[in-house]
Amino acid sequence: MKMKFNKILLANASAVWIGIIYLVCRFLVVLFPELSKAVTQSWFHGIDIVKIWSVQPIPGNFLLGLVSATLSAWVAGWVFASIYNYFAKK
Repeated sequence: MKMKFNKILLANASAVWIGIIYLVCRFLVVLFPELSKAVTQSWFHGIDIVKIWSVQPIPGNFLLGLVSATLSAWVAGWVFASIYNYFAKK
C-alpha cells in the first residue's frame, strides 16, 4: 500500500511550523543578538553583515516576514505533497 499525502494538511502543517520557527527566531535575535549575528553570518558563507545588521525592529518588517514565510511554507508544503503523490502513483 502506497502512502499519499493530504496536500492541504501538509501545507497547513508546514505553514504553522515555519510560523513557530519564525517567532522563536525573532525572540532569540532580540535575546542573543551577537550569537544570532554569528549564526546568520555562518549561514551566508561568511558574508560580512555587520553594516546591515539591526536588532531593532523595523515597522512592518516583522509582520511582512511572518506572513511571507508562512505563505511560502504553505506553498512549499502543497507542492511537495503534490510531487510526492505523483511519484507514489508510479
